[in-house]
Amino acid sequence: MSKNTKTTDDKYICPEKAVRKLRSSRRFRTPLYLYGVTGVGKTSLIIHNLNMKRCIYYSAAETEASQIAVREQGVEHTVVIDDLQSVTGVEEREAYYKVIQELLGREDVWLILIARCPFPRWLLTLRTKYIFVEIEESDFLFSIEEQRAYLEQYGICLPDELHERAWRMGGGNPLSLLFFAMEKGDLERTQKREWDYLESHVYEQWDVELQEFFMNICIVETFTIRLAAMLTGRSDVEKVIAKAEETGNFFETAGVDGVWKCRWPMRKSMRQRLGRKKTLEQIRRLYYTAGLYYELENQIPEALSMYEECRDMESISRLLISNANKNPSSGWYYELRRYYLELPEQIIEESPALMAGMSLLHSMLMNIEESERWYQALEQYADTHTGGQRREARSRLIYLKIALPHRGSMDMIDLIKNADLFLREWRSTLPDLSVTSNLPSMMNGGKDFCEWSRKEREMVVSIGKPAEFILGKYGKGLVSLILAESFLEKGEDTFEIFSQAEKGKMEAESGGKLDQVFVGIGTLAWLSVLKNNAEGAAASLAGFRTRAEKEAPNLLTNIDAFLCRISLYQGNDGASWMEQAPDETLEFSILERFRYLTKTRVYIQQKRYEEAYCLLQQLLYYAETMNRTYILMELHLLLAVVQYRTGQEEWRENLQACVSQAESYHFVRLLSREGSVLLSMLEEGEPTWKDRSFRKQVLEECGQMKEFYPRYLGGRQEDEIILSENAVKILRYQSEGLSSAAIAEKMKLSEATVKYHSRETYRKLGVKNKTAAIAEAKERKMI
Repeated sequence: MSKNTKTTDDKYICPEKAVRKLRSSRRFRTPLYLYGVTGVGKTSLIIHNLNMKRCIYYSAAETEASQIAVREQGVEHTVVIDDLQSVTGVEEREAYYKVIQELLGREDVWLILIARCPFPRWLLTLRTKYIFVEIEESDFLFSIEEQRAYLEQYGICLPDELHERAWRMGGGNPLSLLFFAMEKGDLERTQKREWDYLESHVYEQWDVELQEFFMNICIVETFTIRLAAMLTGRSDVEKVIAKAEETGNFFETAGVDGVWKCRWPMRKSMRQRLGRKKTLEQIRRLYYTAGLYYELENQIPEALSMYEECRDMESISRLLISNANKNPSSGWYYELRRYYLELPEQIIEESPALMAGMSLLHSMLMNIEESERWYQALEQYADTHTGGQRREARSRLIYLKIALPHRGSMDMIDLIKNADLFLREWRSTLPDLSVTSNLPSMMNGGKDFCEWSRKEREMVVSIGKPAEFILGKYGKGLVSLILAESFLEKGEDTFEIFSQAEKGKMEAESGGKLDQVFVGIGTLAWLSVLKNNAEGAAASLAGFRTRAEKEAPNLLTNIDAFLCRISLYQGNDGASWMEQAPDETLEFSILERFRYLTKTRVYIQQKRYEEAYCLLQQLLYYAETMNRTYILMELHLLLAVVQYRTGQEEWRENLQACVSQAESYHFVRLLSREGSVLLSMLEEGEPTWKDRSFRKQVLEECGQMKEFYPRYLGGRQEDEIILSENAVKILRYQSEGLSSAAIAEKMKLSEATVKYHSRETYRKLGVKNKTAAIAEAKERKMI
């Protein structure tokens, strides 16, 4: 039977996306399917855009399939079947399927289907046969401009900031916007009204099992089948999810890579419902179960968050102690700092692992005094305890002497020898001790070992074996990889570098850690870059990245940063990588130093010199505080580049500081890696050199790098780029905003000729579009 449609208020505004699709479907009489959550405006769209006197409307929630009868009258009918999500029984679906199939086959019927869920599975065979126009939920959402027009009808005029906040909260949902208007622009009351509406008008209409399911999973942002099974105690989670997908559009992410994510308003309102329907003990049990799942999955920050919600201090302490047994590159010291810093001191003082963890964490936070305070507390613990407790404390002290970032590497030879004797005598082991900190470097990884490179062969002979022993798996390939990296930095024999790097890689592959393999891959990648084979370097890193995704995901961020470094040599601006780069303006983490150094170069490449300068100042403070000699040289060099580009005379002083220190270690490659931009600075600045052979090698390699990678860090070759008079005029007109047609008319040229000149200009300037060409031409002072 048909149903009279209800009227809506005269303040309705049609969302433009939805209207366009509706008109397209009507023009070609293509079947139409609309879906979205309750109140998004599905039915209102039909009412306000069609002549309802010529429409036959049915609601599947109130009408059986056998009651749908559309007589043939020789004129076209518009048939609307709403609430298809209500069709749930097998027999009921079969009956509706036949009715819809029959209507789709009739030439006198334009069929419109409406539901809360995406296209139902039980109708998919019809979807493959008949081409449907689909108006998705996102098509009903208002833009900020449409939101503004809607609210003005209610006499609500808001500043732009509040408009944006309202739009972010509701996402442009028309129902949320109606509540916002009813509450006269009060965001907090609007949100509560929306949650109350969902609870009373939506959730209460579901089966009990759906209500229970969503209440149980609402405590987590995303869930997997296994997590949902643990939270709900159900073995048929996939069946319940399938039922939910056929009931409404509840998921923002539906099974992508095995992960589901509920929509934000629903999750928030479900949490409100959870608090009303469950006891405090039941809610805590849910959080504990989620914490246990995350702990089993080694997602420690997430596990701690859940344990904190259920106030399980025992589990929190257990996880923090477990994390303290890991090194910073594989643990979560920085990410968990809040939990460590909130621990009562009496709990920390009872555990050598926690005292060592606190000392290490404060060192990472550059709180040197606090780090040393906890180190001394651990020493006192070792002096006042016996047996296993004393042995553990002494082992942690040795670990800290080697690992504390702020202590540098000056006494490392004696420390390693003493650690070797202690471990052999007491048959003990140290906690994991990474030399690389996930960087593609041994000499400049966890600590700075510049001093060792002065006599690397002698050092390898004296402490190579003890170091490999105390490091365990992290020591595999250590000797060969250190030699390869030292030889690379000094610009020594290529075949020797290659030989040592490959040997170290093979040793690390045989029972070692992928961190070490990354050092070998990185050394060889730098060698390829220096030999004008950036493509080969990128290919080897990309291949290694595929492996790291499965075996060592902790390396991925630095692998991506390395790939960005290589892309800069190829003239790219690093914009895509910047989307994942750490934000130094929010917080500064010393674990991100390799990415910060990469980001500094991207800033320079993009001519964002102020941002580069600010980041360099933060890095300089870190390098000076933590005795990072190599990074300090690198920073002086990059600072000199920024100052040179911005006309600051101090660039000469910083360049000289870098050259003098690099020369003392014979670090040729520290300078020649930046040769594309450094050569002209070395020639103009005329720094003082003590070693002629070193100067010669640096200048030769810088010249090669400028030839190999002329676009690196925005390097310019003005004299080699010559644009015709017409090409320059076209660029100037483009900078004024004129179109190709307008320029052609002004210059009495054909539009094709203007476009040809533009393409040639882009090619010569090494850019891909008009905006970039204008910016580059202005930088070169061509226009």
